[in-house]
Amino acid sequence: MNVGILVIGDELTSGMTQDTNSSFAARELYVQWWRVSAVMTVGDDVSAIRGGLDYLLGISDALVVMGGLGPTADDITTACVAKAFGLGLYTDDTVLKQLKERFAKIHIPWTENNAKQALFPDGAVVIDNPAGTACGFFLERSGIPVTVMPGVPVEARNMLLEGVIPLFREKLGSRERVAKRAINIFRLSESKIDQELARENLNIPGVSIGFYPRFPQISVVVTSRGEDAARVEENLTRAEKKITNRLGHYIFGYDDDTMEGVVAALLTDRGLTLAVAESCTGGLIIDRLTDVPGSSLFLERGVVVYSNASKVDLLGVPASIIDKHGAVSEETAVLMAEGVRRLGGTDIGLATTGIAGPAGGTEEKPVGTVFVALSSGEGTICRRYQFRWKRRRIKEISAQIALDMLRRALTGGDILA
Repeated sequence: MNVGILVIGDELTSGMTQDTNSSFAARELYVQWWRVSAVMTVGDDVSAIRGGLDYLLGISDALVVMGGLGPTADDITTACVAKAFGLGLYTDDTVLKQLKERFAKIHIPWTENNAKQALFPDGAVVIDNPAGTACGFFLERSGIPVTVMPGVPVEARNMLLEGVIPLFREKLGSRERVAKRAINIFRLSESKIDQELARENLNIPGVSIGFYPRFPQISVVVTSRGEDAARVEENLTRAEKKITNRLGHYIFGYDDDTMEGVVAALLTDRGLTLAVAESCTGGLIIDRLTDVPGSSLFLERGVVVYSNASKVDLLGVPASIIDKHGAVSEETAVLMAEGVRRLGGTDIGLATTGIAGPAGGTEEKPVGTVFVALSSGEGTICRRYQFRWKRRRIKEISAQIALDMLRRALTGGDILA
């Protein structure tokens, strides 16, 4: 089956906003073994939308349209689709009532332009939007299923997975079953992962492997297809087991797992407490850990000790050590981890210090030099890293490295060697 994707919005054609919806949709459609015939992006313009619909309908068996369903004057998608298909518009009273109740519940004053989100082309079937106010809709044009969704990424993605794909499968009569698993990996390059997996026999019927880099990690997505649901799951499990055996401790989680979520679960399960001292990462580690619900169970404190004086005053790092070895050094990182652990009275202390650039590097310690240290009752370990990216990415990779060091320590990984 060929599926066309039409993304609508002046914010996209002007370059003010990056389109992430079409790439997400293409990936999810590919998982279903459906081919994307074309992806088009057009502005909030009647003729452009009409032209995009006409072209994609001519080369596709189904159509996904995203964007332009809000309450403002430039949200014209519903009206354009109705006009292109020669349909009138109607107000769905149930949707209108739900909209007003939702606004009242979250204490946002109702304005009449919001009623625009309850307008649909005649004959359209409403697609619920559990994550927002603008519902989507489905209709058919010359036997071709057309689905229209809002462009807000979290809303579009939920609706695609929960509403659109099942609808396409029902309308187009697909008997194929699909199962997938994302295996999340850190500290291995895409080429290295590919090289390692080449050593495994992954030639399993109906199974395909895809690589999806998302800095600073890579996800290997395993997809299993077939008409026998039990066999599809069995083949998925076989492939996953082979990959897990090959990549081992480089795998930190699956599907929607995050590094911080995995670390949080490990600390909570073991009843351990953590204190963090950050210099070059500027609070990124704490920010990520506190995104995890229940982080207060293990996270005692975090301090950003950016200046030399703060390292001395708050963590007790001797000024003589900094003078001799520098703020960016193994000696300082070790004392930072031990100092914050002592200060917080925690089981574990974690620390980062480095040169994020673009200035500040030397021949001995160039920009991108980072030290990460971890202190526990078993002693203190420290590792030096050299990164090649710009400032923001150096901060992000350093935070990920620190969390991964903690994960490996908690699971008996090779960081303790």
